[in-house]
Amino acid sequence: MTDLQAGATAFKKSGSGVSLQFEKYGVVIAWLVIIAFFSILLPTTFPTLGTLRLILGTQTVILITTIGLMLSLAVGEFDLSVGSVVGFSASLMAVLNGVWHWGPLESIVTTLVVALIFGAFNAFLSVYVGVQSIIVTLGSGTLLAGLTLFVTNTKVVTGLSQDIVTFMTTPFLGIPIPFWGGLILTIIAWFVLEHTPLGRRMAFVQSNRDVARLAGLKVMWIRAGGLIATSFFAGIAGLVLVGTNGAANPQSGAYYLLPAFAAAFLGSTAIKPGRFNAFGTFIAVYFLVTGITGLQYLGFAGWPEQVFYGGSLIIAVTISHLIGRRRGTAQ
Repeated sequence: MTDLQAGATAFKKSGSGVSLQFEKYGVVIAWLVIIAFFSILLPTTFPTLGTLRLILGTQTVILITTIGLMLSLAVGEFDLSVGSVVGFSASLMAVLNGVWHWGPLESIVTTLVVALIFGAFNAFLSVYVGVQSIIVTLGSGTLLAGLTLFVTNTKVVTGLSQDIVTFMTTPFLGIPIPFWGGLILTIIAWFVLEHTPLGRRMAFVQSNRDVARLAGLKVMWIRAGGLIATSFFAGIAGLVLVGTNGAANPQSGAYYLLPAFAAAFLGSTAIKPGRFNAFGTFIAVYFLVTGITGLQYLGFAGWPEQVFYGGSLIIAVTISHLIGRRRGTAQ
């Protein structure tokens, strides 16, 4: 190889390395740019400790919901019922504790068990019966939304134990406790996906189910586990929602579907491009929330959330598709 050829090869590798790093940290860079942009426009209100607490402390429900959704996406399943599970769990907890006066522990355990059962129902139809998960969960989510209205009698349910509300709203290091719980769940999801045999098997199943099956993996169990985990996390998110608000709105679940999908797909373009990953998801959640918060500080109301979440979902899915196609061509 001549010196010129060697130089060209080195330059190509260098360019490839820069491109890879930009792929990994592009969302982080965009996040920093947005922070700088709004800090310049709003120097006295945006770059403050109060804004940081607002961003981190008020979006834990979306964070936990998205981390849960990521686990089913990581095995190639689409759960469109995740928002309905959040809303139903919040409503069920409010009814059990606030209306029927069950104890906090019994109410929490019952709510999570019901969420698990619902996840198992989705998994049975999707994995063992063979109906596509996107169809099953669209129908089951609509069914659950109706059951939520039935359970609450279409009214906002109040009367939640003050002990639960106090715990959910008590700050630790200036940020409500649920945020730290969401952070712990993110770390657990990261550890499972990146440092356990189960995580490697999940990635194998997502990339090619047939090959994974031929390799001896229990593909059906792994797919079912992803859907069940999504419902369980959504149940936890519902508990955080009702505990933070002190009441349950039966219409609230629908709000969380689009943000969860937008953040999960955007997260798959960061840190581990082309793969659903925990830290990428965490960054994506707060990247989107930062942009929305900045626009709200500027006086825009109503439309920023729809624009940010909808636009981000389209962009993230497109980028994920291009990354996957490029890697497939490279192979």
